[in-house]
Amino acid sequence: MRILLDEDVAVQVLDPLRHVLRGHRVEHVHKLGWSGKKDLFVLRDAAAQHYEVLVTNDASQLDDPVEAAAIKKSGLHHVRYRQKYDLGVTGLALALGAVVSAMPYVVAELAMADGQRLVRILSIEPGGRHVTVDPAAAPPKYWPR
Repeated sequence: MRILLDEDVAVQVLDPLRHVLRGHRVEHVHKLGWSGKKDLFVLRDAAAQHYEVLVTNDASQLDDPVEAAAIKKSGLHHVRYRQKYDLGVTGLALALGAVVSAMPYVVAELAMADGQRLVRILSIEPGGRHVTVDPAAAPPKYWPR
């Protein structure tokens, strides 16, 4: 599957996605020299270049009737996520973690699709991704006494 990352997707996600999506071609708009190109033209050109998926951080594209029509016309699967938390680098890490962890499942589902799909990747909530134990205060069963 040919996957294109839109300009608003951090370019740093390219290598991790290529790693988890082996066997698929993952490119970034910036690496193609398409930076600054309007979404309508990115959609048209991506379809002409036989991309099948557009990943974007621009969830408002679907709220714009002209852009929504261009997405429909392109036939591209539209995968969106939102950097929900304005936490600087931490917010970026949460957003990109959600994208990298979801995309193998998204791509597998899209490979089975019989037509265009619209996908929304759910965000990872801050602070809920780990558990810390103080073994001095509450030693787990496996902790030597």
